[in-house]
Amino acid sequence: MPELWQSNDDRDRVRAATDIVRLVGEHVALKPKGREYVGLCPFHDDHRPSMNVVPSKQIFHCFVCGAGGDAFSFVQRYFKMEFREALEFLAERGGVKLTPRRAQPPSADSPRSSRAEIVQASAFAAEFFRAILRHPEHGQAARDVIARRAISPEMVQQFGLGASPSRWDGLLLTVQNKSLDIRPFTDAGLFKRRDSGDGVYDSFRNRLMFPIQDAAGRVIAFGARKIDEADEPKYLNSSEHAAFNKSATLYALPQAQRTIQSSRIAIITEGYTDAIACHQAGFTNAVATLGTALTREHATVLRRLCDTVVLLFDGDMAGQKAAERAVEVFFAETLDVRIALMSSQTDAKDPDELLKREGGADVFRKVIDGAIDLLDFRFRKLRERTKSAGPAALTRAITDEIKRLVELGLADQTPIRRKLIVRQLATIAGVDEATILAEIPAGRGGRRPAFEPRPVVEPKPGTASVDRSAAAHVLACVLAEGGLWHALSHPEQRKLVEGPWNSSALADVAQAVSSVAAQGRDPGLSAVLSIGESPEFQQAAVALSQAIEQQSESDPDRLKTYFEQCRKRMAIETGRSEPAPNATGEEDAMSKLARLQQQHRELGPDRRVMPRPK
Repeated sequence: MPELWQSNDDRDRVRAATDIVRLVGEHVALKPKGREYVGLCPFHDDHRPSMNVVPSKQIFHCFVCGAGGDAFSFVQRYFKMEFREALEFLAERGGVKLTPRRAQPPSADSPRSSRAEIVQASAFAAEFFRAILRHPEHGQAARDVIARRAISPEMVQQFGLGASPSRWDGLLLTVQNKSLDIRPFTDAGLFKRRDSGDGVYDSFRNRLMFPIQDAAGRVIAFGARKIDEADEPKYLNSSEHAAFNKSATLYALPQAQRTIQSSRIAIITEGYTDAIACHQAGFTNAVATLGTALTREHATVLRRLCDTVVLLFDGDMAGQKAAERAVEVFFAETLDVRIALMSSQTDAKDPDELLKREGGADVFRKVIDGAIDLLDFRFRKLRERTKSAGPAALTRAITDEIKRLVELGLADQTPIRRKLIVRQLATIAGVDEATILAEIPAGRGGRRPAFEPRPVVEPKPGTASVDRSAAAHVLACVLAEGGLWHALSHPEQRKLVEGPWNSSALADVAQAVSSVAAQGRDPGLSAVLSIGESPEFQQAAVALSQAIEQQSESDPDRLKTYFEQCRKRMAIETGRSEPAPNATGEEDAMSKLARLQQQHRELGPDRRVMPRPK
């Protein structure tokens, strides 16, 4: 059986306070499609919307990778939370007060802290740093830095800025005085072990602290700027750990997310203070990288939220190089990506400096409005390099450019976009388009390994793999319409509960159906999901229900007819060690779903899957 939440009605109250469309829509751009909503699935490298959100059932389901479940399952998967964390997150979001529970003592057997423990330690540290910033004595130097940078009190509060004390054990003593476990703080990078191996000390000392949050708004790491100009380095950041992946995290995303979705535009800056300055000036769709180059993981996050990305870079040589690298990262994306250089409109070295000037916001807006298309930027650079090149050098440059674009995914571009690229290359080279096309290798081009999309998620052994037995179809019908359970005889009900099933997740779903029915309720999908916490359990239940919904086209009469056919098949199969083949010779719903998913995997995420014509 899946683990049940039986101590109180917390789960039901939180579920009632959560609208899954609004929840998913905060992290994925959704568009209405009939009675449902569709969007890019965040659980695989999706380029064509394959995830459905069903308001009437309060579920989500991806028809490619199979991810599915209710609001709790979405939060668990998206934020990599345990069930209790997801419950607490949704409760806080919905204004539901949970029943207090006794804290679990830390396990001495576990060598590393859990994600939840690290997040809790980071939250404690963030509050400690905020308290230090407010302290009349210990926070004065940090407040002076904030004043010099003209960061408003509203921004200090909104971004949770703090300060670390100028001592080696400020946070450590506080943790010890509270009798807290030191291990999660060490694993979060807040403490460092002494070279002697005896004890730990604070990682951050005498610095202005910038809490880094995940998409859920939880503090997971810190950026720390020096207060004393003699200290080095200027910025010191948390190292990566179980809850923090620098290459997939954008600073200020929780604060900017709503504006990004409503405007469909994101502005990407290069630093914490740049992002804060943008928000202070009213450009609340700005985020920042964490001192690293942009990655495809960043692009994937942005793709789910908006249509246009403006990459803002300083006009110096480093900014130019960063812009060229970003072009390669975003080349294969379906986003409208634009490059904005500060030097095009101002001598200010960064957005923070510009936005502090009189009229700086108007100039900044011109910088953004003057951003040029990603490909125009790349080909402008190519023109500059080949302006005075002879035939041999020009040929090498164009050939190298074609080779690089193929590696980046030229063959995966839409026909129109590919045509525009070929036309620009032909213009630069001074040849016709046919000559350029002849240089492009036939077939699909491969992106370089560093930027390959994540593979489509395959069902794990023993979880939610497809079961083609008649019993699975009967179970799916019951999930689609809970009242059908009562049409089954006791032997048929026992058959569903006892199996055998080809996965533990399906066995759990069958057991949950029986448990709900024993409580006097119809064991439909919503009721069954309400007692199962495991994402694998929820995925199996939703996949079954949605497959049958498609088969019956949501028609109650068709569903009942199909249900009776499956009952007859189940009776024939009963007593056999192996399921009997489909007696009608027709492709059933589960088999069809499995075939289409396999077909999609073979063709790749950028191809539309259509059934073979008969």
